[in-house]
Amino acid sequence: MGNKLKIAGWLSVGALAGALTTVSLQTVARGNMAPLPLEELQQLAAVFGMVKSDYVEPVDEKKLITEAIIGMVASLDPHSQYFDKKTFKEFSEGTSGRFVGVGIEITQEDGLVKVVSPIEGSPADRAGLKTNDLITKIDDTAVKGLSLNDAVKRMRGQPQTKVVLTIFRKSENRSFPVSIVREEIKTQSVKSKVMEPGYGWIRVSQFQERTVADFARKIEEMYKQEPNLKGLVLDLRNDPGGLLDAAVALSAAFLPENVTVVSTNGQLEESKFSYKAAPQFWRRNASNDPIKKLTEATGGALKTVPLVVLVNEGSASASEIVAGALQDYKRATIMGNQTFGKGSVQTVRQLGPDTALKITTARYFTPNGRSIQAKGIIPDVMLDETENGNVFSVLRTREADLDKHLSNGKDAEAKDPARVKAREEAIKKLEEDSKKSPAERRLPELGSDKDFPLIQALNKLKGLPVKASSTLAERKVDKKDD
Repeated sequence: MGNKLKIAGWLSVGALAGALTTVSLQTVARGNMAPLPLEELQQLAAVFGMVKSDYVEPVDEKKLITEAIIGMVASLDPHSQYFDKKTFKEFSEGTSGRFVGVGIEITQEDGLVKVVSPIEGSPADRAGLKTNDLITKIDDTAVKGLSLNDAVKRMRGQPQTKVVLTIFRKSENRSFPVSIVREEIKTQSVKSKVMEPGYGWIRVSQFQERTVADFARKIEEMYKQEPNLKGLVLDLRNDPGGLLDAAVALSAAFLPENVTVVSTNGQLEESKFSYKAAPQFWRRNASNDPIKKLTEATGGALKTVPLVVLVNEGSASASEIVAGALQDYKRATIMGNQTFGKGSVQTVRQLGPDTALKITTARYFTPNGRSIQAKGIIPDVMLDETENGNVFSVLRTREADLDKHLSNGKDAEAKDPARVKAREEAIKKLEEDSKKSPAERRLPELGSDKDFPLIQALNKLKGLPVKASSTLAERKVDKKDD
């Protein structure tokens, strides 16, 4: 079991161009190397030598080799990747849900950094930063003109170092500096609330190391507040994935014990494996199983409570595993939009102390044997994003839109002229929408009383009419010739 689990410990997200990834981590390289193509390697060596000796100016040997590796791996599919020291560190931080910074969720507005919310208990929270605060300067650097990534890099740093943020608070019409000492931040991937008596909402924004424990704690708190829960909405919209064991654990919280949650299949023997709703597939500590404690604390109620799962085009990878399992066992009604379609597994093999190779090694399958690679999960009920329609979802990138994406082994997505036309119309509407004020064009906050898909999910749980989409349809596929 231990060796099998090594290849499927991790799922992760590549944020660039929606290239969402399902990742498993294995730190030991394979011992049985395939025979090397000597003639082609001689050509590679010859090209290397010519570039080194004949190029117009001197080139760095290490850079040449690194770029050759990057190009070779990138030619495979959108998710295989070579990690240098910097990118491997960023990858590790992303899956752990920990980083050193001030502790705020941010977005961009009018060229400035806007605080969506301070993370509870973080230095920013203790310093009094509030939702909707605008950051105009980071130390002595004006934020206007910086990309969001550049702003994030400037706010992060070493533990116990100081950063001064200049804040503009609209509600008070004033600017003021705030000095904050950076700390290790543990991001919160789970939010919850009782929407109304008897009905709860729990959102998982990414599957990280702390997600299972946080999920269990939030559900326990919900049942203490509302012991007779009549229905629950599990919100996986815009959840790009994360840790595979967390996805298996969260699925197991709702499913019967020992049923298959997801299986993988690839060229390697170790990639042919099934993950079940049993503690050994997610428990990291023999004495600590949050799912077992949750089941006991709720008297098993979570196994039978009526459940709706909300998904959209941004739901990928681990969130598709959860939605697919709950759909196959008819444990939940899946509502929303067709999901991203990230159904491949990447194994991360360390090449050195701070470099690694992430390479696609398998496809994953739902309990009924469905491959969702480049297809996604089709909701039981299609929903628009707003009461006025689903204008901009057609612009979102899915797995099938990515260059060199892996097929699902059965079908290939068809080019749909109607979708091309819809994208053109959506772009025009987006241009018109951009002329409106930010307040007018912003979608309602997820989990708010104006969240249209959430309202429909609650209606479904209460047996009330649901306003399903009249325009959304499954993305078509062409049958692959045998």
